[in-house]
Amino acid sequence: MNDMDNDVDKEPEKESGIVIYSTPTCPYCKRAKDYFQRNNIEFTEYNVAKDRKAAKEMIKKSGQLGVPVIIINGELIIGFNQTQLDEILAKSA
Repeated sequence: MNDMDNDVDKEPEKESGIVIYSTPTCPYCKRAKDYFQRNNIEFTEYNVAKDRKAAKEMIKKSGQLGVPVIIINGELIIGFNQTQLDEILAKSA
């Protein structure tokens, strides 16, 4: 059993760290990942195009079919919004 198995039933507010649900062809997913990398921010990525379990988990947590879905220390962000990311990361620091 891996960590992913344990996280399925958790609500987003019980998670810590940064998780991004994405697909390889999503330009906003790429922008979000580039933003994290430029700022030396570690994150865990789940490719929902290949990982059915992650896709189901994303839908359960967010109610969304679109990507990116980003969870930062339990706060859910739909899409790429740099201002919102900056605000949430500032609170988490």
